[in-house]
Amino acid sequence: MITALAGGTGAARFLTGLSQVIGEDDLSIVVNTGDDIELFGLHISPDIDIVMYTLAGIVDEEKGWGIKNDTFHCIEELNKMEEVWFHLGDKDLATHIFRTNLLKNGLTLSQVTKDISSLLGIRPNIIPMTNDKFETRVITDVGSIHFEEYLVKRGSRDRVLGVEYAGSESAKPVAGVLESILDSELVIICPSNPIVSIGTILSVKGVRDALKRTEARKVAISPIVSGKPIKGPADKLMKGLGLEVSAFSVAKLYSDFLDTFILDKVDAKEKDQIENLGIETVTTNTIMKSLKDKIELAKTVLGT
Repeated sequence: MITALAGGTGAARFLTGLSQVIGEDDLSIVVNTGDDIELFGLHISPDIDIVMYTLAGIVDEEKGWGIKNDTFHCIEELNKMEEVWFHLGDKDLATHIFRTNLLKNGLTLSQVTKDISSLLGIRPNIIPMTNDKFETRVITDVGSIHFEEYLVKRGSRDRVLGVEYAGSESAKPVAGVLESILDSELVIICPSNPIVSIGTILSVKGVRDALKRTEARKVAISPIVSGKPIKGPADKLMKGLGLEVSAFSVAKLYSDFLDTFILDKVDAKEKDQIENLGIETVTTNTIMKSLKDKIELAKTVLGT
């Protein structure tokens, strides 16, 4: 039994490799929902969808989101009527319409995610971190804004002053999240944004405590290479919180529960510093350009 904590693109790429080398039925993936947002009257779950589409083999790999070969006729027409800053393909819209209708009919986000995963032929158990209202907000010099607005609408250009996990005080983990962590032999922290992907999951009640208590081996993969994130605004968010943008900083954020940290070989100079935190450190290639890279990284994680 393996449990992975995941954000969007970086996690999805890694999970593609992991699913090639383990029994997919033995894998549970706890996914960030802090990015979830309602637009056009629809409930959109960006990280859940990226993970599902990737594991189903239908993701648009060039964009890193959405469905390959999708069209954008609906959004193009809507943009003639009002400003549209969040683009959704026509096939992608079908997912959001289906999800929203089921939620309005009383199903939970975890139930809907299970249904969509089944329709897409996905075997790993994909679990939203919470069914409750949860919103990651970025506090900037222009005010507090939803993370997706900061990232997509405003292009991550605003100066970050802080991050707020709105709803974390009351949000409960989905049934199975804590049990999965406690019952696993291995828990993997995917190479996702440590602040607004993994950080959100860790803020949900009981998750961090479960990671401390579980007998599973806990391994994290650095999302920072050569002082820069592989993808996304992790550097701006980390700087905004007063953190050095480095693999060491990420390891330190997880140091109260982590056993092993996977460090890219170009950052080998940080190995001693990380090991001084009491964390075993393994250096390898963490840049996943090909399926072979993804599989090799997964094998490294499994071999720790």
